Amino acid sequence: MFGEMESHRLDLHVLFEAAGKEPTEREKLLFVIEELRREGLIEARGGDFYSLTEKGKKIVAAGPVS
Repeated sequence: MFGEMESHRLDLHVLFEAAGKEPTEREKLLFVIEELRREGLIEARGGDFYSLTEKGKKIVAAGPVS
């Protein structure tokens, strides 16, 4: 999503909109965000914003995994 949006910082509300309106889809999104944070790919920036870490930026720059 960061690569598609061409941004290194995204708002949680934008991510929720992309996930859809179903509560289960939003729960899945929160799980993925937490997993990415644990892996060191994103970090919380306050105010519901998340940004890519240097490790995350390298992965985005490498392009989609086949």
